[in-house]
Amino acid sequence: MTALPYDAVLCDIDGVLRHWPTPRHADLDHDHGLPPGTLAAAAFAPPRLHPAITGEITDEQWRSAVTAELAGACGSMDRARNVVTAWSDLMPRVDQEVVSLLARVREVATVALVSNATTRLESDLARQGLGDLADAVVNTSRIGVAKPDPRVYLIAAERVGAPVHRCLFIDDSAANVVAAREVGMAAHHYRRIEDLQDALCPLLTTETAHPQKG
Repeated sequence: MTALPYDAVLCDIDGVLRHWPTPRHADLDHDHGLPPGTLAAAAFAPPRLHPAITGEITDEQWRSAVTAELAGACGSMDRARNVVTAWSDLMPRVDQEVVSLLARVREVATVALVSNATTRLESDLARQGLGDLADAVVNTSRIGVAKPDPRVYLIAAERVGAPVHRCLFIDDSAANVVAAREVGMAAHHYRRIEDLQDALCPLLTTETAHPQKG
């Protein structure tokens, strides 16, 4: 009988909990007669994306900027708005196996979702039935810094009330995982559900002695 190895699990959202259609931008480019890569270049160029995921601008302002950028390639603002509307209406697939794992973990440890996201994140989570999955949501657009900035991990640990060395961080980005380890967290680079099950096993095994959370 052993004690729990972690007090909190901090989990990335997109790429772990949710998965976007692939190739979502290529399909939209094709459907709207744009050269391949046009939408992705307009939306995710760092100078345009970074202000949106650090809260300098709202999600609505970001999408408006993307529309304006696309107007030239589309030939009109109306066509550009149609592209951005179609893009904005896309919703990612929720991995129910990950949902189930996090729900089980939450019975014994605190769970937080930690995401580089725009101000739309909370409404999207609610729309997909994920609003109550975790004890906390650390949305970088609400805290002013984005992963892999070390402050994100420190803020997340503070939000869940756990020392950094008692947190397990999960992300599909190797850079974000390295940054979590550098602040003293245990971290798991997510690639397959089976590996995540193994990483969380110490929290889920029936042989582990622990008090019920709460």
